[in-house]
Amino acid sequence: MRAFLERRPRLAKLAGEIARFGSVGAMAYVVQLGVTNLLWALTDLPVMAGQVIGTVCSIAVAFVGNRFWTFGSRARTGYGRETVLFLAMNGVGMLIQLGCQAFSLYVLGLDGPLAQNIAGNVVGVGLGTLFRFFSYRTWVFPEQPQEPGTAPTPQGPAPEDPTATHPGDAARRTV
Repeated sequence: MRAFLERRPRLAKLAGEIARFGSVGAMAYVVQLGVTNLLWALTDLPVMAGQVIGTVCSIAVAFVGNRFWTFGSRARTGYGRETVLFLAMNGVGMLIQLGCQAFSLYVLGLDGPLAQNIAGNVVGVGLGTLFRFFSYRTWVFPEQPQEPGTAPTPQGPAPEDPTATHPGDAARRTV
């Protein structure tokens, strides 16, 4: 598998991002499960409120991990911009998760700890995660812009060769 990925640097980069994203997501998921289930067990909060609070806590963990590790080699487009987009994309992801939870609770009438966890924390988180990965890569943490005339490499744009001639060099020498 390693030899296969070495011959395909774009695929190798994607595989690395997926692995890091999954690791960060696993940590955030543990936070989300823990907070949500603690709130359900120890407070009289409604099911949906506990889900929202647990998800917001996991979003904070996910932002730090994704900004500085998963997508750390990508363009830095400004902390404020990245934070706003990250929160917006997580808002959409949370709506996907809550939609699954609400469908299970209000349409199917499944109201027990197992049903709540399957709907919100398995199906909802799974669908929301697919959306989040796509949106982070596309809008929140975009690729480094390539300079014209440089070939992309796994480490970034190729350095310019100082001995190379440029189109205007011949004209300057003849004047």
